[in-house]
Amino acid sequence: MKKMIHMAATLAVLAASSASAATIEMNVNGLVCAFCAQGIEKRLRKLPATADVVVSLEQRLVAVALKDGQDISDAELRKALTDAGYKVIGIERSDESIAAVRARVKQDKP
Repeated sequence: MKKMIHMAATLAVLAASSASAATIEMNVNGLVCAFCAQGIEKRLRKLPATADVVVSLEQRLVAVALKDGQDISDAELRKALTDAGYKVIGIERSDESIAAVRARVKQDKP
């Protein structure tokens, strides 16, 4: 009985963690300056589900960390960036933390 309860609890944790991605990464064309990065960051931070934002000009990467239990649709993100004058090339969702994305971006800088 204890094994069944433990297994059920483990499955519940796994289901909750896979219910939504922790981070959404977007490849974006048109990023050319710090002003671009600031504008994107400010725009995306206004979305209610946004916990944090990372923008890398060098890698043309925009990453959004989601608040627990919340989500932002790909269409909403694409519209926010397109309306600001940028072209979204791809969107990928992952369970990678925003801190890990930030560290990867710093490590990959030329």
